[in-house]
Amino acid sequence: MAAQTVTPAKWVIVDDGSTDRTPELLRAAADKYPFIQIHTRGDRGGRVVGAGVIDAFNAGLATVDLDDFDYVCKLDADLEMPPRYFERILEEMERTPRLGNLSGKVYLRLDDGRLVLERMGDENAIGAAKFYRRECFREIGGFVCEAGWDGIDGHMCRLLGWIARSVDEEELRIVHRRLMGSSHVGIWHGRKRWGRSKWFMGSAFYYIVAVSIYRLVERPFVVGGLGIFWGYVSAMLRGVERYEFPGFRAALRRFELFSLLRGKAAAVEATSGEIHKKTREQSASAAEADRAQPTLSGVGASDEPSN
Repeated sequence: MAAQTVTPAKWVIVDDGSTDRTPELLRAAADKYPFIQIHTRGDRGGRVVGAGVIDAFNAGLATVDLDDFDYVCKLDADLEMPPRYFERILEEMERTPRLGNLSGKVYLRLDDGRLVLERMGDENAIGAAKFYRRECFREIGGFVCEAGWDGIDGHMCRLLGWIARSVDEEELRIVHRRLMGSSHVGIWHGRKRWGRSKWFMGSAFYYIVAVSIYRLVERPFVVGGLGIFWGYVSAMLRGVERYEFPGFRAALRRFELFSLLRGKAAAVEATSGEIHKKTREQSASAAEADRAQPTLSGVGASDEPSN
């Protein structure tokens, strides 16, 4: 972070009960870099994925006044980022006023040093590096404290008229030091969790079938896709509750169906185009209303008697 061309105004690092040398290293970093603020929490006794991640994020967020900042970013600790990463993100945010969240793409470094793209759609910022415009973050209500939060937020953005995106650009390529969708237990456990989160979010069964087949041919080959499918089906059979917000599930499934028929890139372009069009129409209406307002001009009169 210190090597970024644009450093954060404030970087709150949440130490979620570390028992190694992490507290010592964090104190040294905070002494060296004034933008670092440490927030220490007690050891919960075990890692809690999904809800635990957002619980820790919210604890850190509660230590600052969001009104003091234009942007907010949820960032994992196992990432390597190019030096102009945040500068480029800010450039795109300033260029597109309705861009609510944005990230680059994630790459996995293999044992031989090669970087391999971890496949994900363009419809949302990645969960490991969620960069948000403050107004958008507040309007969607922040992050849902459940596994699946990192998919729900992007669809909430579109539902409320904001653009959510991730882009593959050299200056925005993030190296993830752990396979996305894995867990501290193992890849099978992590992919089942992925499937359960899709059930919670409200994804259609036919869409999960397609996603599971698509994921069969990526690392970890076969196992990953099967884990996603079984995680979804097991949650469905157990009657696990689902996320509820007016209009959310219908909008989600329209997007999923469009993605299956035309591709996710086309779905993202179509929804972003609709948002841009609506923004232009609103701007034009506001300008027309301003022009229609009566104006008063003339020479001021005085109550003083003339001589």
